[in-house]
Amino acid sequence: MWRNLLAWPGVCVAAVMLMSGGGVAVAADRAAAFQPPALHGPAPWTSTRFDDAPGDFAFAVVTDLQSGYRKGVFEVAAAELGLLHPAFIITVGDLIDGGTEDEAKLNAEWDEFDARLKGTHAPFFHVGGNHDLTNLTQRRVFEQRYGRRYYHFSYKGVLFLVLDTEDYPPARMAEIYHQRADYIAMLKTDPAKAQSLPYASALEAKVGEVGPDQSAYFEQVLKAHPKARWTVLLMHKPVWRRGDGHGLERIEAALKGRPYTLLNGHLHRYGYAARDGHDYITLGTTGGERAFDGSEGAMDHMMWVTMTRDGPSIANLKLDGVLDKTGHVPAGGDALCLDHGGPKCPH
Repeated sequence: MWRNLLAWPGVCVAAVMLMSGGGVAVAADRAAAFQPPALHGPAPWTSTRFDDAPGDFAFAVVTDLQSGYRKGVFEVAAAELGLLHPAFIITVGDLIDGGTEDEAKLNAEWDEFDARLKGTHAPFFHVGGNHDLTNLTQRRVFEQRYGRRYYHFSYKGVLFLVLDTEDYPPARMAEIYHQRADYIAMLKTDPAKAQSLPYASALEAKVGEVGPDQSAYFEQVLKAHPKARWTVLLMHKPVWRRGDGHGLERIEAALKGRPYTLLNGHLHRYGYAARDGHDYITLGTTGGERAFDGSEGAMDHMMWVTMTRDGPSIANLKLDGVLDKTGHVPAGGDALCLDHGGPKCPH
């Protein structure tokens, strides 16, 4: 029994000794962390049960930069993450502009993004969005630089599923790429006419697709991790809104009976939905094009997730709300158009 307990993330030897009658050892372990002075009378603190259980950890999620990156905004987020020190950082995609088959240009864009991560300290986990995986060339460049487009990992007993919502068959991906190019070109000259083009109404443009091989992969992952204490799904497009067999149906069925949380991006507007008792959250932007009219969900932010024994505690940090020790938004953020209405905001 004790061998199994020791294998659980965050269980210390002292705790096991207490459960097996070793109360002195666990008392010594607690005393090493908290050493109050000798008291005579009431204690000036409410509890000695500190909110830092060994299995707890915090990670950060950043979201869309593209469809019009606003220079300097993600640099503010990176500087703030450098101050906050999450265990790791993960994205929900759209990190480069993309939309080209020029490999040199694509690699230059990825180099530029990777340079923005300097000073964040923590590992960064890639998730592809439609700007990152617009065509087969971009898919190849992504795989050469960062490996798998969909994958999983575990950290302290929490299972993370990273999905690719641009998971189309090659011929369909090429067709979507050319339709998208026509749509973007028409937007510049005749926005009204652009809405009549195939890409404007394509289901893939709104919710993406998860192919059968990817669904089978995550079915096997979930089968191999039956005791994960929580599962977190990360993806770019809200493919869970698609119900024609090319969405999340198989993976959601495999998740049945498990506690999980789903995070996606793409819409550039924060949104929350409860689906069968689970949180399905769409993040806003971390520097991408967005509204500045005060409308609900339009914001530059990053998500701070603290995993506890009871599940995730989620806080959204607006970029103009994280100040450094001087009381300013780091990385020159005071001069940018963030939610505080800086000098560069449209008026």
